[in-house]
Amino acid sequence: MEEWTHQEWMKTKNKSRYTAFYLYTPMCGTCQVASRMLHIVKEMLPSLTLGKANLNYVQEVAELYQVESVPCLLLTKDGKLQEKVYAFQSVPFLYEKLKTFDR
Repeated sequence: MEEWTHQEWMKTKNKSRYTAFYLYTPMCGTCQVASRMLHIVKEMLPSLTLGKANLNYVQEVAELYQVESVPCLLLTKDGKLQEKVYAFQSVPFLYEKLKTFDR
């Protein structure tokens, strides 16, 4: 998973059909678990367009998309936000959620 800036996120989501952007903070224990789960899913879906960012450095994204807490996964289709995922329940849950984004 690549670290993206706000500009990289905007550019990627506008040129890719499906995009997932993972927002976290480094001191969040739940975020660390979610990161591990997303790494596993990324291995299973190698063509998935997935980036991540420390929310402390992309606060404008939090404001723009009204992010309520971390971890948060922003899912877009054709550049438009489709869903915000806050509950990273399990690897199978994330896999099912993201397999349609693996294009």
